[in-house]
Amino acid sequence: MDRHGNRWSERDKYREKDDERYHNRDHHHRGYQRGHRRTRGGRREESNPFREPHLREGNQPSTETDTRLPGYDASLYPEPEPIADLQTIAFQPEFNPVPEFNQVSLGNRDKICPIRRPDKGGSLFARRVRLVVNHFPVIFNPETIISHYDVDIKPNAPMRSRHPMRLSKATLNHIKDKLFSDYPTQFPLSTPVYDGERNIFSAIPLPCGTYNVKIDREDSSFQCTIKLVNEFNLLKLKDYLAGNLLTIPRDILQSMDLVMKENPTRNMISVGRNFYPLKYQETDDLKCGIAAFRGFQHSLKPTYQGLVLCLDSSAMAFRKSMPVIDFLEENIRGFNIGQFARYRREVERALKGVKVTVTHRKTKQKYAIVGLTDETTSSICFNCESPEGKMNKINLVNYFLEKYKIEIRHGDIPCLDLSKNNNKQFVPMELCMLVEGQRYPKEKLERNASNLLKKFSMPPPHIRKKYICDMMRSNTGPCGEVSRNFGMEVDMNMTKVMGRVIEPPKLKLDTSNGKVTKVKVDKDKCHWNLMGKSVMDGVPIERWAIVDFSSSDRNRLNCKPFIQKLIGRCRSLGIRMEEPLFYQPATMSVFSNVARFTELLEDVNDRACREGRCRPQFLLCVMSREDIGYKYLKWICETRIGLVTQCCLSTKANEDKNSQYLTNLALGINAKLGGSNVELLIHSCT
Repeated sequence: MDRHGNRWSERDKYREKDDERYHNRDHHHRGYQRGHRRTRGGRREESNPFREPHLREGNQPSTETDTRLPGYDASLYPEPEPIADLQTIAFQPEFNPVPEFNQVSLGNRDKICPIRRPDKGGSLFARRVRLVVNHFPVIFNPETIISHYDVDIKPNAPMRSRHPMRLSKATLNHIKDKLFSDYPTQFPLSTPVYDGERNIFSAIPLPCGTYNVKIDREDSSFQCTIKLVNEFNLLKLKDYLAGNLLTIPRDILQSMDLVMKENPTRNMISVGRNFYPLKYQETDDLKCGIAAFRGFQHSLKPTYQGLVLCLDSSAMAFRKSMPVIDFLEENIRGFNIGQFARYRREVERALKGVKVTVTHRKTKQKYAIVGLTDETTSSICFNCESPEGKMNKINLVNYFLEKYKIEIRHGDIPCLDLSKNNNKQFVPMELCMLVEGQRYPKEKLERNASNLLKKFSMPPPHIRKKYICDMMRSNTGPCGEVSRNFGMEVDMNMTKVMGRVIEPPKLKLDTSNGKVTKVKVDKDKCHWNLMGKSVMDGVPIERWAIVDFSSSDRNRLNCKPFIQKLIGRCRSLGIRMEEPLFYQPATMSVFSNVARFTELLEDVNDRACREGRCRPQFLLCVMSREDIGYKYLKWICETRIGLVTQCCLSTKANEDKNSQYLTNLALGINAKLGGSNVELLIHSCT
């Protein structure tokens, strides 16, 4: 499978043949002629003398050209100079399970080194600084062979429709686990890895064939057909890192990357490329039934130093695993279960689509909440078969009392509707618990929770370093028994490098008399002062309009003073700005209705075209608070209407001494209209 999730194509059959030929060649590829090309049939084809003149007799490459790569001019890509004192901080592994096959020597100048710097280590810098990066050197055994198998899982029951049944990733993983547990000697759990689709990679040969697997939870059986697809020799990766192979072996890196993801996949919550723990820390509680889970993402990368594991931290908001009623009490402000009818709409909005599990019986099955029942729990009745075989009508409260010996306390509230595929299933709310690992959309977070999540996502460097190192050493991290069985070892210490602190650039701005002046950037605060200076290219603003969404709020915009201050600030920056075409009052409630929102913006655009006789240059949108409808505003204006917009908050616009806010507003408008605020005095590169 490639990195996009596609299955191997037909041409991979020929790659298998090439891999077989690779085993029979010398390890360093001596004597291989690049003037010959292999066809699909495996026969050699004579090189075209007109297409490759550098290989003809009497036209040999010069000494300045790399003879192994036609057209490669070594003089254009000089060898990197070793950084001062780099040898004193070079990586020294604390263990040596296998020889360091994947190390690249700086002095070996006849090799093509992967990921080479384009310069000599940089020349424009103020000072050097010692750094540690989140790269962990990986040592692998080049004699390891990874076998790639295709696994095809189909249900034994006949299909009810023309289209084959698509199994979920969770079901496929469950079937794989059952297969490995049913045949432990043939499929040892510590040697193969599974991508959750159709690919298994193993460090040892696996038996091919068809196996029947029965899942008790699903009450159905499946056929698992395993077939060998390819074999990857890690010697290719070693040759690439040493400079003996020109093309990067991506298939090998993808299989090794999957090996490093196997341990966290089994023990953590997987969201895309990220992994998060099953439980959160008490200090990371965001309230409202939500918590920040600190996780990580990692990948293997070939670098100048060799193969490394790059691991970085991340944070994401999840719903806490807790009883549904407790979640509602935390998530909905002022929620009172005794006045449930008052909060019914908010409850449905908070629970729709959320996955829960039941507590009245032992099961791992998960149910998605469809909604709430129209009737209360004590009013729901259904037909139930008695021990004598008769169909009797029974009340839901009495059913749980008779069968599970559970007395329902909240009979005056609705049940959760967990129906699926026309199978009615109503469960009292107090017997349901939220399933762990459910992501909470960050757009729905309250302001305090959103700020806390940002704080957790961007910790200080020393905290981030400690967390990354802790995850590397964790039992649930990327390093474990599985990766060691594939001949891979990871050093737990970050890579030490020498960094460069670059001088701040020299900028130029305009002045009121039209002369260009040089501006110095503050080295510590990394900003510059615009007092008494103008932008380099200010676009005249003649046609613009205001839509005030704060007109009915307590913090509404003081329109006339704000317009005069904004026009004055723009003119002081060299941006000629005229009075707006019109002022359009509106409300923040329109953000929740996309159709009404679209109609309002189209009417504003039509009015501006009538009064300005052409399309306005931009639309200034004033909001009383941050709202999720901001993205709808941008989407409608920029993709459907074709209007440039600039948004601002009424609370900041009304402040008398907030000239910096008006300056940022003016610079943003000028940049969006195609103007140039500041330019580099001397264009430099690093």
